[in-house]
Amino acid sequence: MEAVILTKDQYQDILAKIEAINTSISQNHKEPKDSFLDNQEFLQLMNISKRTAQTWRDEGIVAFSQVGGKIYYRMSDIQTMLDKNHKPAFKK
Repeated sequence: MEAVILTKDQYQDILAKIEAINTSISQNHKEPKDSFLDNQEFLQLMNISKRTAQTWRDEGIVAFSQVGGKIYYRMSDIQTMLDKNHKPAFKK
């Protein structure tokens, strides 16, 4: 194994380039929260029936968007629904 010696300026330059790459990746990376699922994907994700999904929409349990006859769910809305209905573990 060979040792590589860098000057402080070279080291700082490498760190700046790594930070620029990280920033670029972060900006271009689409968060799962920002993605949408159609109704079929939502049913599979939650392992529920169409009727249960309809009930949840009717009762305002989960937020959704409707374009024509197509239903879409935002991942952040699904996460919010799960967070609101989260029950912590019982302590012994």
